[in-house]
Amino acid sequence: MPNVSTMWTVARRPRWIAALGFALAAAAAFAALGQWQLARSIESAIVVVRATETVVSLESIARPDGPVTSASAGQLVSTSGVAVAGDYVVLPARINNGQAGYWVVEHVQTAGGPSLAVALGWTENTAIATSVAAALTGGPTEVSGRYLPTESPQDIDFEKGVRAMSTAALMNDWADAAPSMYGGYVVSSVPADGLHAIASPKPLDDVTLNWLNLFYAAEWAVFAGFAVFLWFRLVRDTWEREQEEVGTVN
Repeated sequence: MPNVSTMWTVARRPRWIAALGFALAAAAAFAALGQWQLARSIESAIVVVRATETVVSLESIARPDGPVTSASAGQLVSTSGVAVAGDYVVLPARINNGQAGYWVVEHVQTAGGPSLAVALGWTENTAIATSVAAALTGGPTEVSGRYLPTESPQDIDFEKGVRAMSTAALMNDWADAAPSMYGGYVVSSVPADGLHAIASPKPLDDVTLNWLNLFYAAEWAVFAGFAVFLWFRLVRDTWEREQEEVGTVN
């Protein structure tokens, strides 16, 4: 038996070239089936449309001291209460339509008693933000805007004042905070005088894919790769066996 120098000497034999063609044809078929399953998954995807642009009462979708749920996040809400005089915060480093600036946030005690943070508007000028905040006199107020989840407090908050829209940090900063507080905050639809509206676009609709079809698509992709790997493995086994036989004869 002639010495087989490399595995590719075996691979170039007619039988293994034909086997490679069969393996590639099988891999192509498996890939086509995977693509079909993927298309089926996308076609059968369910778009979960939420009525976030219909104004509802805050109390109907959120509860004090509770988390902001996926159903309530981004919902337009309304409520009433009393704006607490002197309990305001100017938040720096707030991006609005691509520009850095400041938010003015006030403390509202809702009719039910719990505290609520309300972002009144944005300005790029720190002096304007401070002036608007200082002019807030408090009193009865109607709140209307988009309800959003709280942000995580930052380490720097405790050294240089509140910098994140964190309800926990705000509660510690307010002088007259109620025992309970809403876990989210409201971006006011109508900005306070001297401020610009804060951009709060409608949240994207959720899309639920058909995970079973996705699993099948991945499975067919594995089969396609395995078809080529199996050809490689068979060629390698044949070459190793012939090498052993040559070594035994010698």
